[in-house]
Amino acid sequence: MTSIEPLVFPTDADDWVAFASGRPAAAVALVADVDARLIDAADEMDAATRLDLWNDADLALRQATCEAYLLSEAHPDAEVRRIAEEQVQALEALSASRLLDAKLFAAFEALTDDALDADQARLLAQVRRDFHRGGAGLPVADRERVRVLTDRDTELSLEFSRNIRDGRREIRVAPAALAGLPQDFIDAHPVDHDGLIVLTTEYTDLMPVREYATDRATRTALVAAYNDLAWPVNDSVLAELLAVRAERAQLLGYRDWADYETETRMIGAGRPDGGSAAIAEFLARLDDASAAAAAGEYPVLLERLRQDDPSATEVTIADFFYLLSTLRRERHDVDAQLVRSYFSFDRVLPGVLDTTARLLDVEYVPVEISAWHDDVRSYDVIRRGERLGRIHLDLHPRDGKYNHAACFPLAPGVTGRVLPEAVLLCNFARGLMTHDEVVTFFHEFGHLVHDILGGAQRFVRFSGVATEWDFVEAPSQLLEEWAWDAEVLASFTANADGEPIPADLVAKMRVADGFGRALEVRRQLGHANVSYHLHVDRPEDLQAATEHWYAATSPVQPLRGRHPYAGFGHLTGYGACYYTYQWSLVIARDLLSGFGGDLMDAEAASRYRREILEPGGSRDATALVEAFLGRPSSFDAYRAWLAGA
Repeated sequence: MTSIEPLVFPTDADDWVAFASGRPAAAVALVADVDARLIDAADEMDAATRLDLWNDADLALRQATCEAYLLSEAHPDAEVRRIAEEQVQALEALSASRLLDAKLFAAFEALTDDALDADQARLLAQVRRDFHRGGAGLPVADRERVRVLTDRDTELSLEFSRNIRDGRREIRVAPAALAGLPQDFIDAHPVDHDGLIVLTTEYTDLMPVREYATDRATRTALVAAYNDLAWPVNDSVLAELLAVRAERAQLLGYRDWADYETETRMIGAGRPDGGSAAIAEFLARLDDASAAAAAGEYPVLLERLRQDDPSATEVTIADFFYLLSTLRRERHDVDAQLVRSYFSFDRVLPGVLDTTARLLDVEYVPVEISAWHDDVRSYDVIRRGERLGRIHLDLHPRDGKYNHAACFPLAPGVTGRVLPEAVLLCNFARGLMTHDEVVTFFHEFGHLVHDILGGAQRFVRFSGVATEWDFVEAPSQLLEEWAWDAEVLASFTANADGEPIPADLVAKMRVADGFGRALEVRRQLGHANVSYHLHVDRPEDLQAATEHWYAATSPVQPLRGRHPYAGFGHLTGYGACYYTYQWSLVIARDLLSGFGGDLMDAEAASRYRREILEPGGSRDATALVEAFLGRPSSFDAYRAWLAGA
């Protein structure tokens, strides 16, 4: 095995405070030393030496920032989360300040790439681009204003996320309100002293209620509570964040924040009119591709809703998942609760591990280590005796923890120096899981393995999922397909009698999944419109604008008067670019064609690892896709998928 050792976490609760503060301090000291050398002695160094030094500092900053972000979202001790959040802000401020340093920029600005190899030349080009985007070339007064705005963006983004993480809401309902919910769900929600039952906005309550509850009032009440998550506290936070980003973009020479963000993404490549216009064009293309099919699907939902509620005049987002589930049961003989009976967590976890191990030619070897919580399961990722990386799975909800599902990079891999490590933070049920949760598990695991297998890089800049941000979802969306494969599912599912999920039921699930697909695309398009237009239009009334875009995008209507933008966590990291999910889905559907109908085809899997995952960000995403497919990506596979093919 490689001699590179993974991270070692504290074993004592008190040591976590020192860990959370001490490791960032060491990184800051290293960066200060590197920057001083680059500024004071750059003339004595060749281009390769300068880039190696930059990589040293970049590695220290990336690793410290990743650790701090994880602890701020996952550590059970509120004090450790607070310290980690402070460190995130300090480290992000340092990263931004370096890109405002004209003297540091001078060490790279005039360099030529004549004597550099391809990796070095790519790094140099991106470093110079970062300095321009950071503001190093601006007049002194403007540089200082950009510094203030950048730091404030980080501060507001952290506050926005913290308010969502800590913003759990509850409703109280009568026992009869749980009609339609599975018995194990009902058993896990006992009647309180006042005769009522508590339901929370955690996914373990929200997702079953919105899919199974036959009582429309229950669904509406809980979804309404969820759509007011972190409101009103995040109202002013988001308003200021949007203003800060708009001013920063303009100072840096961009028309709006979307133009700034897309400069480094696939969608903005080669666009003289800017990536903001490209987003608008792509959203219009999605609108055109899905409008007719969604218009045909919606009346079916409304008709079915009126069987339960004859007075219903529209289908709302609180009805959407329930109606899809009901229609799939009634029209396609797919009972979501029957499907759920095959997916116990204690079988799904090893199933995901076994499936991806076969696909990626690796082993996951459990390791007994101290971590931030007893729920965390850690595994070394091994291939033919060599440790490629380490993964950590933190999969169940708890107070103070990140309350969605995401992959968090922990240690960015650098060949011979740092073993790649990454973490899944999810909120899955401990018992039976919905199939949607299983799909989510495969999706997030796609990020995880991308981070590990792409972590053997010379420069940290290209490590793991460091591709263009609008490509990063494609490998994860591709891996979702394995959660729909009858053979794969039969390998790990079992009901109470020990029988695997029948292939004919999986076939029915796939057919049933085709209905409502266009409406789901419209739902995602609604998120993308909100993400884009809040940043570009800068409306004074966030609630009215958000409600408008959701209502105008999809026939399925939002709940009126609610504030879903306040709990829209993607507005921090994804900014104006939620379009990413559909952009990368276009690519993912095309990548699937490379497997030729056999998801476990060894040759296709090997080529996929080699051409898509293992290069990390060392090549442009367009080149990765073309290398795997043997041709440029096209829209055709996505269009066929949208049509139900």
